[in-house]
Amino acid sequence: MGTMTVKIGHLSFDNASYDEQGDVLYLHVGERQAAADGEETPEGHLLRLDADGRVIGLTIINARWLLERDGEIVVTLPEQVRVASATLKPLMAAV
Repeated sequence: MGTMTVKIGHLSFDNASYDEQGDVLYLHVGERQAAADGEETPEGHLLRLDADGRVIGLTIINARWLLERDGEIVVTLPEQVRVASATLKPLMAAV
């Protein structure tokens, strides 16, 4: 999908891609890179971390389904953040 800055809680992601078939939204900082570690959120999403423990990506599982069902997506980073549909739907529109 490309460049579009999205702020979720204290994190800013400047690149996104969406897998329509799998309904997975991938948000990342800079160009996509391999993660050194990962951490699952209580909601089942995945935070991707670099070798220094910084968040370099967020994988949101069932993104469209959650937005259609709830109108928002909840992500715990460790604080709980609610992301409105209007923030994320443009990232999935080009697919």
